[in-house]
Amino acid sequence: MNTTRTCTPRERRPAPGRDLAAPARREPSPGEKGSPISTSIAPAEGTGAAPEPRSAGTARRRFLTYLLAAPTLTVAARAGLDAAAPTAARAAEAAGAPAAGSPAAAPSPLLGLPGIPDIVDLGQALQVAGLPTAHLLVLEITAAGRAVLHLPRLEVGQGLTTTVAMMVAEELDARLADVDVPLSDSRPDLLFNQLTGASNSVRTLYDPVRAVAAAARARLVTAAARHWSLPAGTLRTADSAVLAPDGRRVGYGDLAAAAAAIAVPAVPATPKPAEQRRVIGRPTGRIDARDIVTGRAMYAGDLAVPGAVPTVVARPTTINGTLATLDASAARAMPGVLGVVTIPSGVAVLAETFDQALRARDALRTSWHPGPVAALSDADIRKRLRDAHAPFLVPPLTPYVDGEFDFAFVNHAPMEVLTAVADVRPNRAELWFAAQTPIVAQQTIAAELGMPQEAVTVHVVRGGGSFGRRLFYDAALEAARISRAAGRPVKLMWTRNDDMRHGRMRPATHHRIRATYGLGQVLGYEHRAATVRTDFGHGLGEALTAAGFQLQLAGLSVAQAFFLLSQNNPYDLGIPTQVLSEVPLDIPTGSWRSVYSGTVRVADEIMVDELARRLGQDPVAFRRARVRETAGRAVLDTVARAGRWGRAMPPGHAQGVGYHAENGGRTAYLVELDASEPAQPRVTKAVIAAGLGTVINPTGLEAQLTGALIDGISVILQAGNHIDRGTVREGSYGDFHYARQKHSPPVVEIHLLPPSGPPGGAGELGVPAASAAVANAYARATGTGPRSFPINF
Repeated sequence: MNTTRTCTPRERRPAPGRDLAAPARREPSPGEKGSPISTSIAPAEGTGAAPEPRSAGTARRRFLTYLLAAPTLTVAARAGLDAAAPTAARAAEAAGAPAAGSPAAAPSPLLGLPGIPDIVDLGQALQVAGLPTAHLLVLEITAAGRAVLHLPRLEVGQGLTTTVAMMVAEELDARLADVDVPLSDSRPDLLFNQLTGASNSVRTLYDPVRAVAAAARARLVTAAARHWSLPAGTLRTADSAVLAPDGRRVGYGDLAAAAAAIAVPAVPATPKPAEQRRVIGRPTGRIDARDIVTGRAMYAGDLAVPGAVPTVVARPTTINGTLATLDASAARAMPGVLGVVTIPSGVAVLAETFDQALRARDALRTSWHPGPVAALSDADIRKRLRDAHAPFLVPPLTPYVDGEFDFAFVNHAPMEVLTAVADVRPNRAELWFAAQTPIVAQQTIAAELGMPQEAVTVHVVRGGGSFGRRLFYDAALEAARISRAAGRPVKLMWTRNDDMRHGRMRPATHHRIRATYGLGQVLGYEHRAATVRTDFGHGLGEALTAAGFQLQLAGLSVAQAFFLLSQNNPYDLGIPTQVLSEVPLDIPTGSWRSVYSGTVRVADEIMVDELARRLGQDPVAFRRARVRETAGRAVLDTVARAGRWGRAMPPGHAQGVGYHAENGGRTAYLVELDASEPAQPRVTKAVIAAGLGTVINPTGLEAQLTGALIDGISVILQAGNHIDRGTVREGSYGDFHYARQKHSPPVVEIHLLPPSGPPGGAGELGVPAASAAVANAYARATGTGPRSFPINF
């Protein structure tokens, strides 16, 4: 696959390092000093400097600094209000759109009403929730000169550790190779700030990470100034060192102990302005790439925890079935078998090797009670979803377009199967696994084991993919139960079949949409979504909100509130209505990359194409005239120009376009699709345009957008899960038809808009737009109107 990058570069300062001219500040008296670890640093306005109490232990060879996310209480309050203010004008300003009434805000012929995400989106709500603990981020400068930022998030292949390392390197003026980003153990003190999800990691970490690194740099410079008896403003920083005007240099490691004693830095402790950045915005390879390809990167299955034995579980024949009878005599007698224990979800087999455990599992003689959905198959579930909708009112007096759409269940299918190591003792427990929600995992496992929360330690380990799957900690909870029952540490592995048939899936959904129009304008747009209930039992990453997702507030479930905060039609389509109906079925579900948007917005984009046809308008021009954001028009213009929208195509070939805006970003995908064999369609080219404010790492963003393209190709054309009488039909990649290399377009072009404003969220943004572009291209190529996805199912 050939990839072309087009990125507007920002101007860069030619001189290396950073000059740090600033007035010297007085050193506080000893009576003003206290512990630097227990006190947050709030820089004063203007200079960015603030008192930092001093500890008696400053001689140690490391330097810790804690920093508030906002420089002063006033600004922090304003930041919170900006994130949640109930005015469309402020939301438009945050998105880079012109204010209402400005000349650039050319209104469409008939303005629509703003959705809730136009005012405050889910990501902004999560930012506000995390503000009280944002100051607990920890950066350490070691005696060896390493900058170590302990990351309270999970790396699952999205490149987050590289992005965070780049921010640290930028503000410290450190070499990227000198920055380490280990994953933090579970930290309940962080409350809402250890959730990896909702495309929110970069959005929530951007300010705190840069601020803590800038604070560290200011103290390092001050320490060097004292060492050389030079004015701090004459020094500069570069390559993990402070440089004097005469060429002398001292490395950060050599300054770490002295810097720990600095109470008031003599230079500003504020992040760089954009024009001085040299790392942020530069295409950068992953800092862990070599470790991954050489096998040095450690996943849960690689860990050599003393005494932890390979373990697998025999599972029911239907979803959520239960054990009826068990004869384990033959299995127990097999070579290498160390134990057989029952748990609520099945029968666990412990052995010296995984091969022995799998063979013994297959030798178990079991019978199972059927699960609660054993009588249901796809057709039954689709009927329940359709019946969940209230009927439309009487047909409108104006012309209208109706559409109904079905989307199948979809497994997350991350490349690394679920694996967890657990060592449960009488009074404590220790676990290792890839956790997007380690706090609620720790709390839940502690409650299961009857231990206080602090007796359970959760070590967060990198994961090999997730797409939302590792928001839940099913394998870790099972491993804890097995370890307790067996009285020894275990390394539990779910097989691919385990996760396909008993793991979590994107829920099946049905959508009923009606759009009314007249005189060339859209007058109203009503979208009713019915979905098998999505399990949000992980909450916002801790037990309180996890319990809250089972409750209702003002007549709405919290899942419906999630829907309202995340779902927004970006076009002016008259009077809009969006309604979510949930069908409670005892089927394990979970957030799948882009959650509701992966179906809701795809159905919207297909309807937009059909509306454009009905009104005799070009699909791109129709979108461009009605999209509310100026940045949205920019990405549509870019993708149409770069993709040569409207060019002549051979019979059976067509272009399709899709657009989506969410989490502070917006993107458009234009694909070319060959459907000359309708049963084997293939996307042959994709052009992508995206605007996400400040882009930390264009290479990482391109990877996210390309991965979303493959997801869109898969779930629209061929990948999904069938339910046959309470059993998931698919059991592996052999019959779960995710896109292979042969399905990938040989040409992909990615165009990033110039940076502006804070970063947007990229992890989920591309999936709805890519999916819609593929669906619309297939419809144009075949002359059909597909209504059920995946198309070839």
